[in-house]
Amino acid sequence: MTPRMLGEQAIRLAQWFPVVSITGPRQSGKSTLAKALFSDYDYVNLEDPEIRKSALDDPVGFIRQRPSKLIVDEAQYAPDLFSMIQVVSDERGGPGQYVLSGSQNFLLLKRIRQSLAGRVGLVKLLPFSYEEALSSDASATPDSFTLHGGYPRPYATGMPLDLFFSNYIDTYIERDVTDYLDVRSISDFRRFLTLCALSAGALVNYTGLANEIGISPRTAKAWLSILESSYIAFHLMPFHTNVRKQVTKTPKLYFYDTGLLCYLLGIRTVEELVAHPKFGDVFENLIVTETMKYHVNRGVEPQLFFYRDASKVEVDLLDFTDINDRRLIEIKSGQTYHDRFAKHLTLIGDALGIGRERQYVVGRVAASYVSHGIRVTSAHDWLTGKA
Repeated sequence: MTPRMLGEQAIRLAQWFPVVSITGPRQSGKSTLAKALFSDYDYVNLEDPEIRKSALDDPVGFIRQRPSKLIVDEAQYAPDLFSMIQVVSDERGGPGQYVLSGSQNFLLLKRIRQSLAGRVGLVKLLPFSYEEALSSDASATPDSFTLHGGYPRPYATGMPLDLFFSNYIDTYIERDVTDYLDVRSISDFRRFLTLCALSAGALVNYTGLANEIGISPRTAKAWLSILESSYIAFHLMPFHTNVRKQVTKTPKLYFYDTGLLCYLLGIRTVEELVAHPKFGDVFENLIVTETMKYHVNRGVEPQLFFYRDASKVEVDLLDFTDINDRRLIEIKSGQTYHDRFAKHLTLIGDALGIGRERQYVVGRVAASYVSHGIRVTSAHDWLTGKA
């Protein structure tokens, strides 16, 4: 198994909480991680119809007849188990009793909030970060990683990306979307998914998405909420400040995995990627998502924003996760740096009191350097935490 940076955080949580829950998108490696980290635990998978029936028919016996250390995979399929886990874990009183995992995050988190609030340490396992991918494929570059994405299975099996993502989308639509939404036409939702890919890096426009498909804006918002709860896409919120007025209040849309994004855009090779009209947006998506993973994988809640105001002053990424190291980041997909790229960084940095030593332009330059106090940073250095 490729080592996952989040593993240490999961182990720490098991020392503090009676229950640890591992969430994340389908195929991100949740089951593999749980079994690897907690190898001395018994393991049950409710995907198995017989085991699921047993859990549904007799939740009391299902929990009480099993050891005090237990992994329950696809736990969301047996709602009554959560109440029994609460009762039994309270009786025993110790940490690290249960590990819960599941692919349907919306249902899993709903069950946890209903029965296990305050007793669960939550771990969010996203697809491989660039750092983790390098552990599996030392030849990876930022461009090749952007195309390949971070889902573990293609790394482990050598499966063609087209085959993996085609099956991934089919499974996701059939098993997740149709369970939660009144999607009368699967083809409509597929088109919606592609339109979201075309909107990556842009302000979210529910009305525009809805009009393209022929659905209501309310339906478009509901569909996008499912993409979020399934860790397919997410919103990057704008930063509000009283320093400058009339700032944008609409969030931007990004994908958790650039491999899936490239597949939806019809990009199949690195050559096609760098020549694609959407390459700038895809590269921006890469830097934003990998910055998020950097913090999530260290057990820290990211505080990420973008800035845009009515006068068209914009900064692509504000990383305020560390209050003592607030960073402004401009993202450029080119291989050449120009001083004009830093114009808005300097303007907003001065307004917010963020010095040039914490202002970055991240691009595909060959090596990192400093220009007039601005940190010009290569994608490789940014993605490996060397910036």
